[in-house]
Amino acid sequence: MNKKIWLSLAHMSGKEQQFIQEAFDTNWVVPLGPNVDGFEKDLSEYLGENKHVVALSAGTAAIHLGLLQLGVGPGDCVICQSFTFSATANPIKYLGAEPVFVDSEKETWNISPTLLERAIKDVIENTGKKPKAIMPVHLYGMPAKMDEIMEIAGKYGIPVLEDAAEALGSKYKGKYCGAYGDFACLSFNGNKVITTSGGGALVCKTAEAAAKTKFYATQSRDKAPHYQHSEIGYNYRMSNICAGIGRGQMFVLDEHIRRRRENNALYKKLLKNIPGISMLENPSDDFESNHWLTCILIDSEKTGFTREDLRIKMEEENIETRPLWKPMHLQPVFSGAPFFTYGDSDDTYTKCTQADENGVQLGLCGELFEKGLCLPSGPLVSDVDIHRIVEVVSAMTKGVK
Repeated sequence: MNKKIWLSLAHMSGKEQQFIQEAFDTNWVVPLGPNVDGFEKDLSEYLGENKHVVALSAGTAAIHLGLLQLGVGPGDCVICQSFTFSATANPIKYLGAEPVFVDSEKETWNISPTLLERAIKDVIENTGKKPKAIMPVHLYGMPAKMDEIMEIAGKYGIPVLEDAAEALGSKYKGKYCGAYGDFACLSFNGNKVITTSGGGALVCKTAEAAAKTKFYATQSRDKAPHYQHSEIGYNYRMSNICAGIGRGQMFVLDEHIRRRRENNALYKKLLKNIPGISMLENPSDDFESNHWLTCILIDSEKTGFTREDLRIKMEEENIETRPLWKPMHLQPVFSGAPFFTYGDSDDTYTKCTQADENGVQLGLCGELFEKGLCLPSGPLVSDVDIHRIVEVVSAMTKGVK
C-alpha cells in the first residue's frame, strides 16, 4: 500500500522539548507558569496592535469567555457565520443565547457583509434590541472582509469576536487576523498552523479584558487568603507543559505558513488545467491567507464525479482528505435557528429555518459543502505527495478507475 498522506500533521521545531524539560526541572507541571507567560508574550508581540493574549485550554474556551465578557446571556442573540466548525457556535448556547446564522459570500467563503446587515436589521425589528455580538470566521485561513464587517458593527454599535482559529499568520490589508475585533480566538489543536497538542487563546483589546479572562479561566477566585468565589468560573487555563510546546512552535510558525502557501501554489499550478476543479484563492492583494488547508470545489457536470466520489477514491489511495465544514444552519442541533441567505437576486434575501414548511435552503455555504474537499496541506506534505494527490484527481477526470 502507498504511504499514508495525512491532511495536516503537526511538525515540531526541536525546541519544544527544551521548554518542557525546564517545566519538569522546576516542577512547573501545572496550569500557569513561566511557559504560559512566555507563550502569551510571544503571541502578543507577533500579533502587534497592542493586543493582549491569554492562553487557554481550547479555542472553544476562548470563544466562551469572549462572549461572556460581551455580556451574552439568556434572551440574547449572536450573529454567527454559518460556514464554520461547531466550536464557533456552541458557546453561544453555553450562555443560553441563540445563534442567528448568516450565509457566505463568494470571494472568501466567509460571512457576507450584505447579509450581515440585513440580519442585524431583522433582529432589531423583531426583538426590539440589537444582537449582542457578531462572529465572523476566517475560514481555512482566508481573511473575512473585515473592513466592511467592522464598519457595519460600528454603525450599529455591536462588538465583534473574530474566530481566527484557522488563521494565525493570515493578514487582511496588512493587519493580522485576530487583531480587528474586541476579542478573537486562536486554536492550537494538533492540526492547526502551530500546536500545543490541544489549546487555544483569547486575544483581548485591553489589559483589563485580559485580566478578567484570566480571572474567569481560573475558577473566578476572588482576592482572599481562602478560596472565595463571587462569580461562576471555569477551569480553562493552559498548562505550563502545553505552553512549552507552544513556545517551541513559535520558532517554526513562519516556516509552517511558508510551506502551506507553497503547497497551495503547487496545487494551483497542477490543477489549473483540470476541467471542473477550482480552488479557494486570495481575492486580491488585500488578502494574505496562510492557506491552512487547500480547498477545492468539484463541478460534477464537468468532472464526471462528485466530491464524495473523489474523497472515497483518495481514501482508497491512502490519502486523507476532508469535506468542507457542514454549515451550522444544516446541523440538527441548530434546527430552529434562523439562517439568512440570498434571494433570487443579490438585492433580495431569504430568512429560513429547518422547521420551515419548505425546508431550509442550502445557501451558498451549503453548496460549497456539497462540492468542496480539503486536500493534504500540512508542512510535512511534500511536493512528491502533492503530485501523487493531483494524479488521483487527473486519473478520475479521465475516467481511470
